[in-house]
Amino acid sequence: MAGTLMPDYGKGTRLVLVRPKQALTVLTEDFHSACDPDIAFDAHSLLFAGKRRASDDWAIFEMSLENFETRQITSGLGDCRQPGYQATFYTIISPKPWYQLSFVRLDHATRNESGGGSSAHLYSCKLDGTAVRRLTYNLSCDVDPFLKPDGRLVYAAWQRSQLNHGPAGRVSLFDVNTDGADAAALCTDQGKRIKHMPCTTADALLVFVESDAPTEDGSGSLGMVQLRRPLHSYHAVTGPAQGRFHSPSPLPDGRILVSHRALGKAVSHGVCTLNPATGQMQQIFDDPAYHDIQAQAVFARAEPDGRSSVVTEKDPFAKLYCLNVYLNDWQAGEGLAPGSVKRLRVLEGIPIPCRAAHAKPTDVLPSGPLAQRRILGEVDVATDGSFKVEIPASIPIELQILDEDGLALNTCSWIWAKNHEPRGCIGCHEDGELTPENLLVEAVAQAARKLTLAPEKRRTVDFCRDVAPILRDRCAKCHQNRQPHMDFGAGDAIRRGPGAARDTYLSLLARDDTGHYKYVQPGRARTSLMIWRVLGRVTSRPWDQVDTPENPDLGRMPPQASAPLTQAQKRILIEWIDLGAAWDGIPAVESDVVQ
Repeated sequence: MAGTLMPDYGKGTRLVLVRPKQALTVLTEDFHSACDPDIAFDAHSLLFAGKRRASDDWAIFEMSLENFETRQITSGLGDCRQPGYQATFYTIISPKPWYQLSFVRLDHATRNESGGGSSAHLYSCKLDGTAVRRLTYNLSCDVDPFLKPDGRLVYAAWQRSQLNHGPAGRVSLFDVNTDGADAAALCTDQGKRIKHMPCTTADALLVFVESDAPTEDGSGSLGMVQLRRPLHSYHAVTGPAQGRFHSPSPLPDGRILVSHRALGKAVSHGVCTLNPATGQMQQIFDDPAYHDIQAQAVFARAEPDGRSSVVTEKDPFAKLYCLNVYLNDWQAGEGLAPGSVKRLRVLEGIPIPCRAAHAKPTDVLPSGPLAQRRILGEVDVATDGSFKVEIPASIPIELQILDEDGLALNTCSWIWAKNHEPRGCIGCHEDGELTPENLLVEAVAQAARKLTLAPEKRRTVDFCRDVAPILRDRCAKCHQNRQPHMDFGAGDAIRRGPGAARDTYLSLLARDDTGHYKYVQPGRARTSLMIWRVLGRVTSRPWDQVDTPENPDLGRMPPQASAPLTQAQKRILIEWIDLGAAWDGIPAVESDVVQ
């Protein structure tokens, strides 16, 4: 998706020390590749990712800036990249705090949600390499961690749990506690579709690289938000004509170091200083034989705030609560009416094994266009819009609020709760910069509803086992005859015979000339033509911004001459789409695909 997500990014690179009016010093002569530097708070050492030999995995190293001695920190974890120092860390029972570092680990056993490469997640460990802990559980990629002054990590998260941003999704900025708890959005829809390489400045700005499409090295223009109001303060720092920028880092006076290259010229990146407030830029270093990127100024700086943690791996569960699902940040007139939300559905996301993924992100994977889901359970939402549930800890979770028909009215992106964490939210996609009313809501005053089924007991809904029999028994006859009010389109009839299930599945997931799904919107039953016909009405909501005919002649599926679908059958069709329109309900391998 972006340059920093590629596993071979940084191949053949080296770290150099640039001093004013002195010869350049190569710090990593005995490394095949070295990159991703991060300077310690006291400026006495640096962390970096390196490979001594081309065949090695990427590992995290620390180098003294006094005598340049190097020691390896991570080992046996596969490819580890983008290390960064953390401030002190402690728990209520620890005798004293300790220091940690964060890093990105590429998981080559699983693919990102598009199937186009390995997934990546944030991890932490102590400075001696012990106490390795996974922090994030997004199914695609979390990269580019940077420590904010408050001690939380800002990072770039590839979001593709839904298709409302197209098949490639988007890369947005989030922050998270250094124990992996309480991840929250910082900058999502504002600015360009891909936002990454964040850093904070001495003037309390969050500066990042952004672009609308991936570039070969991840470069783009620069954007920024204010740390005190990151959701509503976006500002473009540079425009298209100013060239491409890469890997900003802070200077003590509020400016940044940033790599820059001009447009339309076969030139390398050089290093510049830039004032985000004024846009004033000055080049300070350029070796034309190399791309000079990831520049870090060597200076002592204030240590960010330390962080505490309640996370303990001894507890396999976590609690998740919401104050009021009717609170949201939608435009006036588009909100949920009180009483319209009846239940909460909690889903588990299943990582995609490498062998199950196709090469092209736009392909339909053997399991479906979205990652597979399992149902952890459903609970009633209290009359005041609150809920409280107990869930398995440290797994990808998706929440769906449901109406009286079981249709998902809104769905969150991947979240998680760490072991023993009491995670809460204000509303359903609410404005995170506003403070809620001080109320004791119904659900919080009660015991949490347990949604803690063992993995083998978590229900799935798939086409082969659950949907195909309904279509074959109740719909195939009419569709084979292609009656006008029932037809899915020329040549898209439900079929019988060898390969019929696969053909029908692909027909239901057909797209129009603009790339939009015609009959089934994976992950969103309420906007799917198939469900409109099953229920006999348009079920999209104002916030969906879906074009619908004024007087649609939907008919009924099946038609009046046939017995109607049962409530259980309607529920299966709705759940199948809301869970992502999966082909099968267990992680598939390519040999499992029906031809």
